[in-house]
Amino acid sequence: MKAWRVHETGEPREAMRLEEVPDPVPGPGEVLVRVRAANVNFPDALLCRGQYQIRPEPPFTPGVEMCGQILELGPGVTGLQPGARVIAPVTPPRGAFAELVVVPAATVLPAPDALDDAEAAALHIGYQTGWFGLHRRAALSAGETLLVHAASGGVGSAAVQLGKAAGATVIGVVGGKEKAAVAAELGCDIVVDRRSEDFVAVVKEATGGRGADVVYDPVGGDAYTRSTKCVAFEGRIVVVGFTSGTIPTPALNHALVKNYSILGLHWGLYNTHDPAAIHHCHEQLTRLAAESRIKPLVTERLPLAEAAAAVQRVADGTTTGRLVVSPA
Repeated sequence: MKAWRVHETGEPREAMRLEEVPDPVPGPGEVLVRVRAANVNFPDALLCRGQYQIRPEPPFTPGVEMCGQILELGPGVTGLQPGARVIAPVTPPRGAFAELVVVPAATVLPAPDALDDAEAAALHIGYQTGWFGLHRRAALSAGETLLVHAASGGVGSAAVQLGKAAGATVIGVVGGKEKAAVAAELGCDIVVDRRSEDFVAVVKEATGGRGADVVYDPVGGDAYTRSTKCVAFEGRIVVVGFTSGTIPTPALNHALVKNYSILGLHWGLYNTHDPAAIHHCHEQLTRLAAESRIKPLVTERLPLAEAAAAVQRVADGTTTGRLVVSPA
């Protein structure tokens, strides 16, 4: 089969190589899946650079989530059928940027009927992260104000849709006119172009000086620091990631004086500590998709041969929505 592999870490366009490798064989408790679509995530770039929290030994294949069709069940697997259309996270060294992949049967979920392969591939990590961040960690309520950074990106766009589905007023922060248009189409009530506007002033004006009840921050750096200036009394800042490349140092005295919470969200830990919650979340997301209240924004559908270029573009921050590659 064909698979992208990283032999030496570096920038994705240089580190990733498309190679012929042996077909994988499912072991006990595993399933073999033919990849129909693989979503490109920022962690794929971090894996290539050797900067992700998981650092597999080379050679490894990037690609951390996919939609595919079950081909074969490993020993001891029950409750699944060959031919079923499924989604699953994928943990390198085995990655989704390949024609075939083996994944633990316990991590496989049914692909929502309301979504096509590319949309389903983009549902899992980003929307689960958004759902856990907004509902489990921040307890977002209808009528509250949600501030979403990088609102037109893959992670941010999921949070925008989930925030609207929860009945929140959503303020999206983006960089540039093209991204502002995308955020507006996603349903943001207010869009702030950080290149020409001060989102702190906009949030305060929109909320009568009260501030945002929940801040969803996959960016870090200055986005986090300035968010502390417009978070409401008893507000919650959900720290999702650091695409800016800068990990902020919270001023805990400021959190004390203003009475807000700083919440970390590492979605992957739920697979270990509360896998039942993953299944519950998927049921909620499937329902929302069936009701047309959420739908992953897939802006480009690319052949497998363009995976390295796609990962590089996501790393460079030049994309909106989701880029999805397909071996077919």
